[in-house]
Amino acid sequence: MSSLLYDAQGPRAKRRNVLFTIVFFVALAALLWWVVSTLSDKGQLEWLKWEMFFTSSEPWSTYIWPGLQNTLKAAVLAVVIALPLGAALGIARLSDHTWVRVPAAIVVEFFRSIPVLVLMIFGLALFSQYTDVSSDDRPLYAVVTGLVLYNASVLAEIVRAGILALPRGQAEGAMAVGLRKGQVMRLILLPQAVTTMLPAIVSQLVVIVKDTALGGAVLTFPELLASANTMSAYYGANTIASFTVVAVIFIALNFSLTSFAGWLERRLRRAKKSTGTVLDADDANMAGTAATGAGGGNA
Repeated sequence: MSSLLYDAQGPRAKRRNVLFTIVFFVALAALLWWVVSTLSDKGQLEWLKWEMFFTSSEPWSTYIWPGLQNTLKAAVLAVVIALPLGAALGIARLSDHTWVRVPAAIVVEFFRSIPVLVLMIFGLALFSQYTDVSSDDRPLYAVVTGLVLYNASVLAEIVRAGILALPRGQAEGAMAVGLRKGQVMRLILLPQAVTTMLPAIVSQLVVIVKDTALGGAVLTFPELLASANTMSAYYGANTIASFTVVAVIFIALNFSLTSFAGWLERRLRRAKKSTGTVLDADDANMAGTAATGAGGGNA
């Protein structure tokens, strides 16, 4: 059966696809067997290397939990600051005023072009030389600064693209009934664009959580990955087990974030369908009054 996007596969195409699928799974199984056999030969799958994570609380209380706390602290601070800052910069880039639009564009393009690790290093140097922040807190401040500057710029582009993706008739219709530009943005465009922007925003939030590991690798910030490295050395080069546990924690953390975002997106879409409008009663009355006044003046 054909569709508008592709033609139906013939018998030869179906056999070829089945053959490719079989070859792929055979190659994948061979790769997994090679990885498992190599780890087994190196003694990395011995129960002794994994036992401590199931029978003792020391690895969790001494290394994993403090590292996870620092990771969440840096990520939450970066998200709380970067989200409103990114939204403000994205809206500023849509301003009709050149003195607002051009500086916002320069800031966004500048920080979006610099690797986040470089921003963290500059942040550490800044806090070391020009502030009184203690040496224990400088890595956290530097990591948050780098994450905020880079991700706020990326989020600004997400916000700008989400608003520009809306039909022009939305803004034109709202202004036709007397709403000001600020009201159009706050009441009409942003509520509708949030649903469109949400998947991209969540993807960037996942990037923020993962990029905290850069601070541990370079700035000695004691986040989760750095704690795993210390734990591996303490327990006798227990690298595979330690980093596997940390990888599972990162996967669970980011999966929870994306699952919550998916639930929130579905809820917003249902709310939008049920209400059918984004104006509250006061704004609707004000818009109606403005439209009546304009009509009376024309008459």
